[in-house]
Parts: sequence; C-alpha cells; structure tokens
Amino acid sequence: MDQDHAQGPAGPAEPAGDGLAARLDETNELLRRMLAEVAKTPSTHAIFVDAGYVYAAVGRLVAGTEDRRSFDLDAEGLIEAFIDTARTIFADSRLLRVYWYDGARRRIHTAEQQAVAELPDVKVRLGNLNANNQQKGVDSLIRTDLESLARHRAISDAALVGGDEDLVPAVEAAQGYGARVHLWGIEALGGRNQAEPLLWEVDSQRVFDLEFCKPYVTRRALVVEPDNEGVPRPGREDVRFVGARIAATWLATRGPEQLAGLLPGHPYLPGAVDQELLTEAEALLHYSLRGQADLRRALRDGFWNHLQGQF
Repeated sequence: MDQDHAQGPAGPAEPAGDGLAARLDETNELLRRMLAEVAKTPSTHAIFVDAGYVYAAVGRLVAGTEDRRSFDLDAEGLIEAFIDTARTIFADSRLLRVYWYDGARRRIHTAEQQAVAELPDVKVRLGNLNANNQQKGVDSLIRTDLESLARHRAISDAALVGGDEDLVPAVEAAQGYGARVHLWGIEALGGRNQAEPLLWEVDSQRVFDLEFCKPYVTRRALVVEPDNEGVPRPGREDVRFVGARIAATWLATRGPEQLAGLLPGHPYLPGAVDQELLTEAEALLHYSLRGQADLRRALRDGFWNHLQGQF
C-alpha cells in the first residue's frame, strides 16, 4: 500500500485567524499584568542639597553674615524640614535619600559633617576646600549623582537646593533621562541668590522664606578672649600632655580611619580640626592659648605624637 495512503485522514485545520487572535490575547494579558505592576510601584524622589549655598544663603538671611563661624545651623532640623516639604509635594512618592554636598580640606569630615552623615536617609558627599575656603568639585558630584540616578530610573523627581549656574548641565542631564527637577532656594533680601540660567532650566521653583529658616539658625555669642590675668601659665609638657589626651579621645570617638587621614598633612592640621583642638585644650587647661605660639606648637606636637604612635 502506498505510504501516503496508509496514513489516516488529517484533523480539521485550525483557522489562521484564530491562532493569531489567541496570541494577541496572550500578549495583551501580559501587558495588562505589567502595567498593573508598574502602577503599584511608587514614584521615587531624592533631595540634593548644596550645603555651601545653604550656609551662605541662610546665614545672610537670618544672621546677616555668610561666615559659618558666626552662627550655628541645625542641619538635622533643616534636613527634616526639607523631607517634610518633599513629602507634601510628592505625595505619592517615596524618598530615596537626601544627598548633602559640602567641602572639606582633603575631604576629611569635620565633626559637624560627621553628625550629618550619621542621620538616617542622608548621604554626605565631600568636595575639597581650597586655601580661600571655596568649595571645589561639589557641582561635579551633584551632576554625577543626579545623572546616574535619573539614567537608571532610580528617581522620578529631584529637589535641588542650590543656586550655582554650574548646576545647569546636571539639570539638563537628568531631564534628558525623564526625571523632573525642582529647584529649591533660600529667600534673598533685595535680590536673587540663584543663577537665572538655572531658574530657566528647572521644572518648578520654590523659595524658603525667613520664617521657614529662622528656627534652624542660632547666632553665636561674641567671644571675648580671656586675658589669663591671675592664672598661672602652664608648662609646655603640660600642654603637650593635653594634646595627647585629646588625640586619644578623638581616636576613641571618631575612629582610627578618619584620623589616619590627617597623617599625610603633618605637621599641619585642617583649620576646623585645629580650632576644635584649641577649644578643647583651653577648656581642659582653664587657660587661653590665643597669642601663645609656643604653647600652641606644644599642643599640636602632643596631638601628632599620639596619633603617629598609633599608626
């Protein structure tokens, strides 16, 4: 028997249109499920704070000066206020984190910056400070973070607290990846403290006024240096011992890694660290070291000798 005739009759062929319709139904169902999952995924926002801008603008507005030594800023309280504001504006969004950009000599955290870094949901990023206490590299850090998060779809909205025109490329880059950038600023009496090109590029603007900022700024009292009248002058060895004692305390509280970063700068200390060392030593000695060059050298010697003995 012919092989072709040996096979049984074939079943009825499925109409081509029915198969296509079934595949379309399956595709539509997959799309429906995917869109449902996307709808359940909350939007995400982040807050990018140029601390140099904030200190200068808030200090000028509330304390009448940009000099950080003349006032104290409650950074934790201000950051919480920024977070609360974002929670109101981006009601259906979750916070990724707050990025706090500041400058420090050789990128070594000051005690103030370390306290900010320890806050929940806050990431401190440090640029350098030059000899004139001007920040260097902060704008590039902001651009890198803002562009990277937008490119990877990690954020849908960015609140940028700053005013420098150099931030325009960061805004453009983030917007190019679909993120919306909202510029936040501090009120400037009698003018602006944010570059116009930056104002033109962002998706929205918000300004925090004097009443908003005032609770987070405290003017420092004018310090009258003691004249040491009637107080016996400590010896160099006594002061050197105090320097070593302070170094030991700092090692215990701040960790060896942070203080090891000071070693390449020997015999010089960053200005903020040197000021803290002086203030703590005077409190322990009950004696002012202002204008006492030989005793201040002894203090630094004791500090450095203890550090070098640990590394």
